[in-house]
Amino acid sequence: MVLCPECDAEIDVDEGDVDEGDSLSCDECGADLKVVSVSPLELESEEDEEEEEDEESFGDEEDEDEEDEEEEEWK
Repeated sequence: MVLCPECDAEIDVDEGDVDEGDSLSCDECGADLKVVSVSPLELESEEDEEEEEDEESFGDEEDEDEEDEEEEEWK
């Protein structure tokens, strides 16, 4: 048994039936969830994961821009 990270509803999942990376859905709120750990069983909202990936890629672009500006200053 694990709690939905969105609405805290109990989700009845057998740890032996899921693997890391599997997708689930909350029956209460309908949130799309992803298994991030099986021991202990942990779920994360797939929406949260997408936001983290967007932030990471956005941060990478900023770093590249800063490096380009620094190179231009040295020339």
